[in-house]
Amino acid sequence: MPLLIDGYNLLHEAGILGGGSGPGSLERSRLALLNFLAESLPPQEISQTTVVFDSHDAPWGLPSKVDHRGLSVEFAARYPDADCLIEELIRLHSAPRRLTVVSSDHRIQRAARRRKAKAMDSDVWYKDLVQMRLARRQSASTLPERPPAPLLAEDVEYWVRQFGGQSELEQWMKRESAGLDTPNPFPPGYAEDLEE
Repeated sequence: MPLLIDGYNLLHEAGILGGGSGPGSLERSRLALLNFLAESLPPQEISQTTVVFDSHDAPWGLPSKVDHRGLSVEFAARYPDADCLIEELIRLHSAPRRLTVVSSDHRIQRAARRRKAKAMDSDVWYKDLVQMRLARRQSASTLPERPPAPLLAEDVEYWVRQFGGQSELEQWMKRESAGLDTPNPFPPGYAEDLEE
C-alpha cells in the first residue's frame, strides 16, 4: 500500500527531532527518521513510500527529489511549504483509495479524505510501526536456528553405511512397519555410562 509521509510532522510527533540547534542538527534528525523508516517498513512498502520535507531546511545543493535506501524523499523546493506539495501528490495519485497519508495536520488529512485516501495521525502511525517492528524482532528471535527438515532417504542410507548399521536399520524398519515395539537401540548400561 503506498505511503505518503509528512516528514517534519512525523519527526516532531515521534520525538525523533534532536534537541541540538547547531549546523546539521536538522539534517541528522531527518537522516535518523529516514533510516528508521527504511529499517522498519516491510520491504514491499519501502519502494512505495514517499517522505516530504519543507525545502527551506533542505541540505544545500541537494536535488528536490532523492532516493534514500529505496524511499522516495521530496523537498518542497517549488512550493510554499511541504503541505502544498503533499496536497499536490494526493491530488495526482493514480489510486488514492490505496494511499495512506501520514500527518497530524488536519489540512492534509482533509485533502486525503477528499480523494478517499486513508489519513492517519503521525503519532498513531508511528506507534503502530514501532509495535510491528518489535513483533517482527520477537518472532525472528523465537524461530529455531535451523528449521526441522526430514532427512532424505539417500542421506539416511549414506550415514547408515558409514556407521555400519545396515542390518540393524532393516530390522528396525521391519518391526516399525509391522507395528511392533521397536527395540531400544542403545546397549544396556548406556545411560549410566553417560552419567559418569
